[in-house]
Amino acid sequence: MIKNATKRQKFGWVIFIIYLIFLAYFLFFSDYFGRGGHIREEYAYNLIPLKEIKRFIVYRHVVGFKSFLLNVVGNIVCFMPFGFFLPVISRRSRRFFNTTLLSFLFSLCIETTQLIFKVGSFDVDDMILNSLGGMIGYIFYKIVQHIRVRRMRRVKAEKSILH
Repeated sequence: MIKNATKRQKFGWVIFIIYLIFLAYFLFFSDYFGRGGHIREEYAYNLIPLKEIKRFIVYRHVVGFKSFLLNVVGNIVCFMPFGFFLPVISRRSRRFFNTTLLSFLFSLCIETTQLIFKVGSFDVDDMILNSLGGMIGYIFYKIVQHIRVRRMRRVKAEKSILH
């Protein structure tokens, strides 16, 4: 798998693994997000789609702008690198559907782990927002690829004109 990878894919793997380590730290261990080593007896979860998203939007003035950003925007932004680097490291993920599905499945694994270990909270809205972040990351990947291909064609055309 890594043996036949290009330099760009190998670099992508390194960045992707570093991203996953940071993501795991913030989701499961960071004291800033209330994840320090204590296990709660009572566990909060949400199985109703869009319930928490709507609550954070409607009551943003009550919960505070920081909480709104952290919960709604943060869930999107934290998964954008997933959607961006997945197509870099895996040819199968160069399709929008595959990247979106893998973003959703990875988010489901994270949420299930949080449920089992009672760290954070299981929230179907997080899976929606994380999947959206993966999609946006994929779109950024496609934009970068488009720019890259155009630049390579321009350089190739300039070289052929000079020769």
